[in-house]
Amino acid sequence: MVTMQKIVRHCLGGSLEKKSFNENQVGAPASSRAVLGEGPAREDAGAPIGATLRRRSWLRLLGMAIIAALALLQTPRASAQTQPKRPNILWLIAEDFGVELGCYGTKEVRTPNLDKLAAEGMRFTRAYTTAPVCSPSRSAFMTGMYQTTIGAHNHRSHRDDGYKLPAGVRLLNDWLRDAGYFTANLRQLPAELGFKGAGKNDWNFTYEGQPWDSDRWDDLRAHQPFYAQINFKETHRPFVSPRRVDPNKVVIPPYYPDHPVTREDWAKYLDAATELDEKVGRALRRLETDGLADNTVIIFFGDNGQAHARGKQFVYESGLHVPLIIRWPKNFPAPKNFKPGTVSDQLIESIDLTATTLGIAGVAKPKLMQGRVLFGERAEAPRQYAFGARDRCDETVFRLRTVRDKQYRYIRNFTPDRPFLQPNEYKQRQYPVWTLLPQLAGQGKLTPTQAALVAPTMLPEELHDLDADPYETDNLAGSTKPEHRAALRRLRAALNKWIKETNDQGRTLEPHAVAAAKGATKPGSNPNAEAIRPASGGRPQP
Repeated sequence: MVTMQKIVRHCLGGSLEKKSFNENQVGAPASSRAVLGEGPAREDAGAPIGATLRRRSWLRLLGMAIIAALALLQTPRASAQTQPKRPNILWLIAEDFGVELGCYGTKEVRTPNLDKLAAEGMRFTRAYTTAPVCSPSRSAFMTGMYQTTIGAHNHRSHRDDGYKLPAGVRLLNDWLRDAGYFTANLRQLPAELGFKGAGKNDWNFTYEGQPWDSDRWDDLRAHQPFYAQINFKETHRPFVSPRRVDPNKVVIPPYYPDHPVTREDWAKYLDAATELDEKVGRALRRLETDGLADNTVIIFFGDNGQAHARGKQFVYESGLHVPLIIRWPKNFPAPKNFKPGTVSDQLIESIDLTATTLGIAGVAKPKLMQGRVLFGERAEAPRQYAFGARDRCDETVFRLRTVRDKQYRYIRNFTPDRPFLQPNEYKQRQYPVWTLLPQLAGQGKLTPTQAALVAPTMLPEELHDLDADPYETDNLAGSTKPEHRAALRRLRAALNKWIKETNDQGRTLEPHAVAAAKGATKPGSNPNAEAIRPASGGRPQP
């Protein structure tokens, strides 16, 4: 514990006993006691002039030391509680968000806070979630396991049947609590921030008890080290952010029609990204104000890809590719493989953040965990491949699997008889381009690339060269070029091996009645009702 006596001693550059409480020192006892409130000072009429001057100089020095000590005691960093032996860890999670940030090259968006975070930390250009929709993706990155391995692959599934995680698989926050970390999914933020955290969990399994210790920012300083999340809903539809972006200036992917509806919708998405950045900036500044920033690892990423027709729910780059920015705190030495101010093209899956967070906390990776540790002495070999899967979303059933390496993406569609625009109430209601596509198709106003989205069936296999074709519109699965044939064979084999070795439970589809009920197994059950669960005791909030 830092005490007044210790701080004064430090400020005076030595021992208080020698400098102020030695009653043999001329003029020290009475004057010192007066400054410390222990009684009135009396001038010694018989003291020499030199002794009096020394005494007065001593009083001024002691007074300055006490003022400095009081200032230190009032500063958050002076508290022993704010100097944890292990770093705090804060995840900043954006919903339905791709890499549309200034630091990733998007021109019409304004994101100075996240751009600054990237400049101070590491920015990763090849980070992917393992599912293109929130609940299976979150079930994966909160356990460090592929959602297909743990039976959490269908969107908003197991909300009413008591399904539990397999033995040996636990939530990240439970591993960390056992290691002495305080855990929080923050909803209640300081009033001056002007917003609340979404508090989203959205897991496809039953959790018994309270998964978090708190939902309040104000609990963090007194409970270190902590692992906390702030979930940001700005980039989740509907987009309601203030208008800033000119729709005429946005860049539209070629698989969408260049139409006023498309441009307006894309501009609103970028406006949402700007508002997200503003709120992230407020949270980071408050972290500084509270004296927590220099002890806290910041990890910013998206829970799945962008909220657009060919993005979310589909296993293209636009559905799985997310931003990843990590900043290391000043009070802890950077670990092996972490290089501040750099950009990495290493292939990363979101489940790697789980294993890495445990590593940051000094916790060994659990035996069954499929994520890989990125930094430190326990760092594992970089991935050669990143995998992804899409299963039932809402009432709409697909089974899509994908793998990519540093150049190619391969997609296997196990349900190719179904159209891309298979009925989906959520997308029909929330995505203007989803309903625009068939309208323009009926008018003959789609290009061949755009018309592929309204075809009655889908391709069973796709292969895309991401260097030459970043929008994934040129399918090379039928190419006769040797390099394409070799890539197809290699990635097809890698995906088949992954399906087998990870025990992909999507090989058996849900019963039709369960799918039609959007995952409900009991009459009157609403799987969406528990999409957001309370972070601590009490009723779920709207």
